[in-house]
Amino acid sequence: MQTPQTQDRPDTGHEKGLAPGSALLIGVLVIAAFVMILNETIMSVALPVLMLDLDISASTAQWLTTGFMLTMAVVIPVTGYLFERFTLRQVFVASMGVFSLGTLLAAAAPGFEVLLAGRIVQAGGTAIMLPLLMTTVLRVVPVHRRGGMMGIISIVISVAPAVGPTISGIVLDALDWRWMFWIVLPIALIAFGIGAKLVRNVTEISRPPLDVLSVILSVLAFGGIVYGLSSIGHSSGESSIPAWMPLVVGVVALAVFVRRQITRQGDGRALLDMRPFATPVFSIGLTTVVISMMSLFGALILLPLYMQNVRGLDTLTTGLLLLPGGLAMGLLSPFVGRLYDRVGARPLVIPGTIVVSASLWLMTLLDAGSSLPMVIGIHVLLMLGLASVMTPLMTSSLGSVPAELYSHGSAIFSTAQQLAGAAGTALFITVMTNAAASRAADGATELAANEGGIHTAFLYGGMISLIAVVASLFVGRAPAADR
Repeated sequence: MQTPQTQDRPDTGHEKGLAPGSALLIGVLVIAAFVMILNETIMSVALPVLMLDLDISASTAQWLTTGFMLTMAVVIPVTGYLFERFTLRQVFVASMGVFSLGTLLAAAAPGFEVLLAGRIVQAGGTAIMLPLLMTTVLRVVPVHRRGGMMGIISIVISVAPAVGPTISGIVLDALDWRWMFWIVLPIALIAFGIGAKLVRNVTEISRPPLDVLSVILSVLAFGGIVYGLSSIGHSSGESSIPAWMPLVVGVVALAVFVRRQITRQGDGRALLDMRPFATPVFSIGLTTVVISMMSLFGALILLPLYMQNVRGLDTLTTGLLLLPGGLAMGLLSPFVGRLYDRVGARPLVIPGTIVVSASLWLMTLLDAGSSLPMVIGIHVLLMLGLASVMTPLMTSSLGSVPAELYSHGSAIFSTAQQLAGAAGTALFITVMTNAAASRAADGATELAANEGGIHTAFLYGGMISLIAVVASLFVGRAPAADR
């Protein structure tokens, strides 16, 4: 049995290989994180079914995804403090316990209110797990093997959201929507049980004081920005609060939050330490990842709309057509990670961003007459490009910061990804909606208006993707040195 002193002592990896039990530890965390992140997009295809079954409007139903993203954005910035205050086992048990409770609530929900509460509770657990996984890998995996491990984490970050609509479509085709949660619950409970027994501490426990004002500013900043962006992207016209109001509150609160963290980080009192941004490798990598995640979430929201509103496909067919891209990314990510360990980030990221940009430009060619193999091929191309970008950038960016800042760097990375997802969704949906409305006002049919709106949205996505290509030219070549 471990004493409190030994529990607080980190157990790090061997210089040339993983410490005994580290592979199993990472495996448990990967499975747990995959199941959790999967829930971020599993509702996208299910919303029309829920609107009918629960007798709710589109703007109300959208809170099942907006509420999830909003909770993630609010909780993630606090994870840097949690990892310094509590042991890894304590954080893991809390995260999995909260997620499992939320899943049970959602599965047994008699109506919309309980379902929304379940989704929010789920998100609270999910927000902790991903930074926990990245921090653990940085602690226990030697530098020369981090690329391969980060390739596995890329599966969690990118493939899980990508296959969410597929799983949702398959379940809804045969079962009630509650089964989306009943199927997940036993997997979550098994991971909870195994992890509670096997997870050990690998982080430094310093027990810093909690800065309550920073927590409040964090909620206003990240919650306001995500809520504002989501309001723009989803039925903002039905909202009683103009989207610009929470955005302004969020931006102002973010500026105050960042300033407060900078003044407190010198003596270790910051809730979210900003010093990782002082490392150019981290800043450039994060910028490129944000743009890439905007492309991913934008495509994930637009492609199902194209398939259903323009092509007239059902939810099952839509989900199945998106599956090859998710599987392709999952298969390639570990190989990209191992290749990064040999050649570094630059030779992978530059062609990867070019492929991502090319795939978005190819999506502008999609119309009502495009063949389904063409749609699948372009989606697969996008996911392969993202696989070549995400793993090298995550590994080099997070590995470039000092070891004592790993937890804060992971929290910043995860927070930025949530903001990128909200921004990408808001941008693509807003452009699509406005363009479609403009065409309808000019007398176009509903099909032609939808087709034109989606085309315009992909056009904007292609232009934004060029920024990632330019940013990739500044990415360094060599893997980050061990610190």
